[in-house]
Amino acid sequence: MTAHVDHQGEDTVSPDNTTWMAYAIGLAQQRPQPGRRVGAALVSERGQLLCSAFDGEEHGTSWLRTLRRKIRELGHSSAHSLYLTINTLAADGSFELAELLADTRIDTVHIGLPDPALTSYLSGDPVTERGHVLRFPDQLQRQILTQNQDLYAVSEQSIECNPHYSSHRISDAVTTTLTAMGFALTKDDVNTHRGRAALAHLICQRYGAEYKEADRAVGDALAAAFDAKYGAYDYVYDARTANPGWADDFTAVYRGASSRPLSAVGILNVGVGAGHEAEVLFADCPRITFADIAESGLAHVHRRMPRSRTVVSSAEDLSALPDDSFDLYVSLRTYNSSFFDTSAAASEAYRVLKPGAVIIVSVANGFLYTQRGCVVPGLIIPGTEFVDLYRGMETANSVGAQLESAGFKDFRMLPTGTEIYLSAVTV
Repeated sequence: MTAHVDHQGEDTVSPDNTTWMAYAIGLAQQRPQPGRRVGAALVSERGQLLCSAFDGEEHGTSWLRTLRRKIRELGHSSAHSLYLTINTLAADGSFELAELLADTRIDTVHIGLPDPALTSYLSGDPVTERGHVLRFPDQLQRQILTQNQDLYAVSEQSIECNPHYSSHRISDAVTTTLTAMGFALTKDDVNTHRGRAALAHLICQRYGAEYKEADRAVGDALAAAFDAKYGAYDYVYDARTANPGWADDFTAVYRGASSRPLSAVGILNVGVGAGHEAEVLFADCPRITFADIAESGLAHVHRRMPRSRTVVSSAEDLSALPDDSFDLYVSLRTYNSSFFDTSAAASEAYRVLKPGAVIIVSVANGFLYTQRGCVVPGLIIPGTEFVDLYRGMETANSVGAQLESAGFKDFRMLPTGTEIYLSAVTV
């Protein structure tokens, strides 16, 4: 898989785009018999439908064969955009989208989900190798999953293979805690409003609460949820147990960004959890501060590393820490957390770092298939039980764009077996 920060992928999905995405999903629903439901719509630069296809539209024929026949009949060799619900694999393991792109120039491709049979990054995949592939939003991805529930449920993309992640969901815990506070939101409410501010505004709108009260309630609910999930995290369920060299990966990233030994720099580790990574990486570092919203996790790490300083604080609000204070900011697997405000966290990171300091952020990119001891790459689609192979790199690209906006420069990206590292420096 190509390792790069492609900020083009950050384009906001326009109403016209979502209309065509929904149209493709509706096409897929027309399949007359059981089986994989896939819809594809080819659209002109003027926003007009050129042609469309779905699996089973012609008996025994895939969407690709049907769409290519229609393209030939129309005499077209190019289109402005394609909306495809699933990036399907052919029987021989090749990507049907790649075959289409070989003879039809398409400026922009919109993809819903990876094929349920796709369990690793493969060469020839247009989503990872093409320069400009956009994704359907989460709500529409969930609709595609529902259409193909039976196929994805038995695939390795189902997180039911990892009991910790299938039973400990941040959104469920937040919903339960807010309900106990008197804000009876549904799970769909919480999954639709994934940002802290968005959820607080929903509470204001529905219950007439003041924003400060609503924001405090959401903050308390998030702290309780992360404390329960990560405060005493059991690493038997962590993908890094299948990657014994994960600490070496981190060291390589740091050495690529700085020549100073870790033991000689002032370090801020944000989102430390129970401190397993910290103990492995920073045991010999005397100048280290740990920040997290999970108080029990901070207590664990302080017992392991009594010389450290701990601060109960979110990544988005490090106001307890002064400007220009640290040489290295580390946040592993935090920037892809539920309800996380990447922009605010990036700005705070830049503020607390000295000029010329280093930031290292990682995005989780795999879940341990506990029954087989292997890693299924990707990130969970919010509100579902499924891992999206493409979401890790997509998230890393998004984080890179936010760090750049905050003022960081000299980016490097390193995908590993379990996560994707981003490093950069302050000006």
